[in-house]
Amino acid sequence: MSDIPTPIISYILNFLKEARSLAYLLVQKDGCLLAWGGKLAAFGITNLRQGENVVEQVFFLEGLLPLDDISLFLPLIKIESGICTDIHIFSSQEGDWVLLLDSTGDKNYLSLIQQNTNDYSLLQEKLTNRQNQ
Repeated sequence: MSDIPTPIISYILNFLKEARSLAYLLVQKDGCLLAWGGKLAAFGITNLRQGENVVEQVFFLEGLLPLDDISLFLPLIKIESGICTDIHIFSSQEGDWVLLLDSTGDKNYLSLIQQNTNDYSLLQEKLTNRQNQ
């Protein structure tokens, strides 16, 4: 990423932090929670306990950890709190990182497009029925 100017990287990071409610967890390969940060409360994640099994604390991670040197991207996942989130899970030397980015705005936008498409299809069907009568 050395070819990307520092101001652009800074802008992208600030945008993600402010516009997408970024939060993260660092999980050891044995499943114990090592560290966390960001706006976890926005995702309904509170009262975390370091050194304890992460799946017992963050239930939607059941079956996703540990990773085997692959990355996972799960878009538009609705979690327990009702928030829609993009979940990125990737490995590093420290352990497995779980990155949460609020995608509620994306979900709402896609729902609006889907509703407009459905409305258009219904109008087309009505028009076709009238023409056939």
